[in-house]
Amino acid sequence: MSEPRGASALHWLAAATLLAACAAIAGALLAPHSPDWMWLHWFAKPSATALIFALAWQARPMVSVSYRRFVLAGIACSLAGDVFLMLPGDLFVPGLLAFLAGHVCFTAALLGDSRFATPAWPLLACLAYGTANLVLLWSAIAAPLRVPVIVYVAVLCGMGGQAVARALRGDASARLAARGALVFMLSDSVLAWDRFRGPLPLASLWVLATYYLALWWIARSVQGVEREGRA
Repeated sequence: MSEPRGASALHWLAAATLLAACAAIAGALLAPHSPDWMWLHWFAKPSATALIFALAWQARPMVSVSYRRFVLAGIACSLAGDVFLMLPGDLFVPGLLAFLAGHVCFTAALLGDSRFATPAWPLLACLAYGTANLVLLWSAIAAPLRVPVIVYVAVLCGMGGQAVARALRGDASARLAARGALVFMLSDSVLAWDRFRGPLPLASLWVLATYYLALWWIARSVQGVEREGRA
């Protein structure tokens, strides 16, 4: 018996996303040693995010139309952030703002069927984690970047806390979203340490691997109820 069309599409998207993500990581790791590899990173990095966008787009059945719309907007903002951060020149602030907008969109998706910070302890725990990172990195963050970074960390931790709070009372889809939100926090933490305190060994590997995993889980949460066991 042939597998359902939706399952087949998921398998192809998973394989294509894995290939693009591996290519993006390989390009980022090889480019410092040979600039000729930078083209691979430039092509594969946004391609992997675009494929994850396609996953969320084709998800059926949806948690809700509104949830999918906000998740798609968040992934699109992340795609813009990808482009800003990989282009020549220091476009860290535009990239930061693009990802900030993405986290606002993800938070809006999470609030469609849950109240903010109910219960409050996941939000407080995530804010404590973000604050600890800020304190440890504070002296290394340039003065003009401190306010944007504080705002970004607050929004990111708010998204993570809301995702966990929602998952406590939600279904498999909510748990997938929570996994993605928490791994997104981890990815951004590694990126921050590498930028402000680094360089960290194999930073591109850890940052991109966790970033794509986070987006994949968030995208799968659009439909993830029936497929939780197939990451």
